[in-house]
Amino acid sequence: MLVILSVLLVCIFIPAGILLIMSPGKSEPYRDKNGKVLKGSISEKVFVKINGLEQGMFIKSKDSNNHVLLYLHGGIPDYFLSKQYPTRLEDHFTVVWWDQRGAGLSYNANIPEESLTLEQMISDTREVTNYLRKRFGQDKIYLMGRSGGTFIGVHVAAQTPELYHAYIGIAQMSDHLKSERLAYEYMLKEYRDAGNRKMVQKLEAAPVTDAIPYAYLKLRDEAMHTIGVGTTREMRSIISGIFLPSLRCRDYTIAEKINLWRGKARAGVHPLWNTILATDLAEQVPELDIPAYFFHGIYDHTVSYHLAKNYFDKLKAPVKGFYTFEKSAHSPMFEEPERMLEILQKDVLAGKNELADSK
Repeated sequence: MLVILSVLLVCIFIPAGILLIMSPGKSEPYRDKNGKVLKGSISEKVFVKINGLEQGMFIKSKDSNNHVLLYLHGGIPDYFLSKQYPTRLEDHFTVVWWDQRGAGLSYNANIPEESLTLEQMISDTREVTNYLRKRFGQDKIYLMGRSGGTFIGVHVAAQTPELYHAYIGIAQMSDHLKSERLAYEYMLKEYRDAGNRKMVQKLEAAPVTDAIPYAYLKLRDEAMHTIGVGTTREMRSIISGIFLPSLRCRDYTIAEKINLWRGKARAGVHPLWNTILATDLAEQVPELDIPAYFFHGIYDHTVSYHLAKNYFDKLKAPVKGFYTFEKSAHSPMFEEPERMLEILQKDVLAGKNELADSK
């Protein structure tokens, strides 16, 4: 009995000790080739009162005089993935990885669920924007959303264009209920063609029609990632691809890592899920008064590539560009970072669309 107890204690304390070592909760500074902190750089985790709630963000830049880029994450903050998949955005921007209300650094168990509305998220985004404009002395900044973050971001860009140089949508949402139906039909065909009877039976038992059954949502991530149409083309498991990298991220404390997943568990797919499903952005946000750029992986079925392209074709904007990433699924910024940087430098920062897909 003592031997069994000892083994159990070892199995508990060793992983806990490793996790503690891996969770100092501090952002490492950028250093030059001599090991000195890079002059003018910034690498910090800050907490700011936004609409009465303390919210956290990581601010990263090798030159804090660069244009500010505010990043809006989807259903879960994904800053930690930048450790495994370097984006190099900090080479050209002052990048702000904000953990939105109720998520990650901004998780608070006392937040009323009914307060997590589109209107509140839009207001929070404006307040974070104004904080950044004042702090860095910039009249306008760049706004980038990914996945669920695009649903919020495109509304913000439409309502307050005077705050932004341009809007960038990565895996841009449009009519997401239709997107989920298309994803379901695609996966069902793929698994049938592959002869995977077990997955076919599970999918057939949870059909996506005019509603999305809970049984499908439980199956969705596994089904998408197994065939490479989820977070990245190469990622085959949420556990190895997202959960474990989140635990390895040294910039979060243990408590913050726990809150990252508490927030995700509470939000489900996304805290605005029902609103997202009930909205067709092509009808609700048909026009932007600032340049608009859509980046989309051709293998993305988390958010439909084809529906994003249809939305882009209808969208009115002074300058716009759609960019297909041929090797990517849901995360071009992590999967094809060099191409993304080239587009940001040559098109977005210049207000052009020369590298965009030809019509």
